[in-house]
Amino acid sequence: MIPYFSLTQLHLGTVTIQVWGLFVALGFLIGGAVAAWRAKKLGLDSSVVWDMLSWLLLSSMFFARVFFVLFYSLDYFWQKPLEIFYIWQGGMSMMGGLFGAVLAGFLFLRHRRVDFWQYVDATIFGLPLGYFIGRIGCFLIHDHPGVPTNFFLGLQYPDGIVRHDLGLYSSLLGLFLFVIFLIMKKIKPPVGSFVVVFLIVYGVARFFLDFLRVEDVRILFLTPGQYFGILMVVGGLIICFKKKLCSKI
Repeated sequence: MIPYFSLTQLHLGTVTIQVWGLFVALGFLIGGAVAAWRAKKLGLDSSVVWDMLSWLLLSSMFFARVFFVLFYSLDYFWQKPLEIFYIWQGGMSMMGGLFGAVLAGFLFLRHRRVDFWQYVDATIFGLPLGYFIGRIGCFLIHDHPGVPTNFFLGLQYPDGIVRHDLGLYSSLLGLFLFVIFLIMKKIKPPVGSFVVVFLIVYGVARFFLDFLRVEDVRILFLTPGQYFGILMVVGGLIICFKKKLCSKI
């Protein structure tokens, strides 16, 4: 059992820093740096990765907010539409962010007419590490409490109940994926393998982890994240078979 602790803000003189936003920003920068490093190691132009990351950031933030509004709090924002723009109050969807990143990345790489799958593999290499760091922010503010548990990684909340903390589990999932990527890097799998592994592993993990959530929208017994998790697994399998990777990974 993990004792409860929380950190939502850092105060530096007159400046207040939101911990969640800080870790998300750190995750994006460090994940981006790792992706650019990976691109350079593969003989690719790392400046292309940095240019793409700028578009990924804007698109992922936009769609993360849009998905949160549409799939999680539509009734609330229908009554208070101006608060859609109050992003400093929180309210982002990871799946929306991934959708926005995929869309922006696809359009950017097609526009630049570079080797699409080489750059996708290089860019996604840094994603799990960035995700690991960003989700630490979710854990520190405890915005994803889970159902009661006796699991050793359960967190004892102020009400005395030990619960799963989905922020912690998501962070550990990112670290787990990054370790897998480091192992894969040594094996040197075919181009496209990193994308396939990320989509399938993350999609499956997200599907099962969401059953532990205590507060979430349910549509026919499943969360929006679970439906997108299913789509990610299907997408990963399609790429795997289409590029004939399944027997090589």
